[in-house]
Amino acid sequence: MLAKMGGGAKAYAAVVLIRLMYSGMHVMSKVALDQGMNPLVFLFYRHTTAALVLIPITFVFERRQAKPVTFKIGWKMFIHALYGVTACGDLFNLGLNYTSATSSSALYNVQPVVTFILAVIFGMEALKLKRLHGKVKFAGILFCVAGVTVLAFYEGPMFRSFNHHHLFQSGSGSAGAADMTHSKKQWVLGIFLMTLSNVLAGLWTVLQGPLIEDTSKLMNTTLQISCASVQAFLVAVAAERDFSKWRLGWNVGLAAIIYSGVVVTALSYYMQMWTIAKRGPVFLAMSMPLTFVFTIAISSFIIGDAVSLGSIFAGVLLVGGLYNVFWGKNIEERDELNKVSAAGKPGLELPTPPPQQDKAAAAGQVPDDDAGAKV
Repeated sequence: MLAKMGGGAKAYAAVVLIRLMYSGMHVMSKVALDQGMNPLVFLFYRHTTAALVLIPITFVFERRQAKPVTFKIGWKMFIHALYGVTACGDLFNLGLNYTSATSSSALYNVQPVVTFILAVIFGMEALKLKRLHGKVKFAGILFCVAGVTVLAFYEGPMFRSFNHHHLFQSGSGSAGAADMTHSKKQWVLGIFLMTLSNVLAGLWTVLQGPLIEDTSKLMNTTLQISCASVQAFLVAVAAERDFSKWRLGWNVGLAAIIYSGVVVTALSYYMQMWTIAKRGPVFLAMSMPLTFVFTIAISSFIIGDAVSLGSIFAGVLLVGGLYNVFWGKNIEERDELNKVSAAGKPGLELPTPPPQQDKAAAAGQVPDDDAGAKV
């Protein structure tokens, strides 16, 4: 089906599939944790599964063309994996254990905004509050802060699903179901942990630039996921000494591990890199709110869970904050283009190259590959 589509249609189909994959991960991970799987052990199995998929693929495609990995590069990969993959994943799973799949997918929209804030702190971006684009970006940041606050402290009435038959007895994908088993303090703690996870993910994104130049994107991902697998094992062993809880069975926990490791970490990574190469990182990031919408649909109509008004309201604020930042960025880029155009002196024309050079230049054009951004 995708092969028969045009380039634009393929890109739209790809982002829809990517967001469906992530929505499935939010819901399946929540169900697995609700059925008793340790969140730290779950992360170890997820990273190990992904590493087992990525290592042979990297060996086949990179063994002849990849740059040699020195001790310095390997050490940098290990450090970046420690905070950006292992710590980020552990905090996310611990937070998800106390909250809901809907809340985790809503907070997913915070990540690009956090990345922008960190880029401003590191001097990679400018927040000019006297200009229109600066005010729009700042409004987006305030929307995200308000969304996180609402998600943590306001529940509101519950919207029950038409489907009253739950596929999993202990699964829950809503704030109300989570509140039945966890206190309000645990819910707030879970929101805080997942927000902190998004901060670490944003920091990982900002600091990835030099690493992309050291190795290929595929080698970079494989090395960091492999390091994260070892790190997650050490953390899980230190936290969970009862190895009976490490035992896997033919249940939703095993399905969630395979799905998260193979489909989300391995397959969706390739699809994201393809989408970024075709349409750019902003196009991919703009599709992030679809994860929130799909997660609500899956949690409500397939699992049969209720969704709180607070989660929906917070999700709208978070999505609004995300789009405000993108809108401000678009205004800034347009202003820069207008400034460059206005700076050109009228009456001067650049010499036109000969037709042969035009053809040679056109033949040598290749699309930009800005696939280093993590979204």
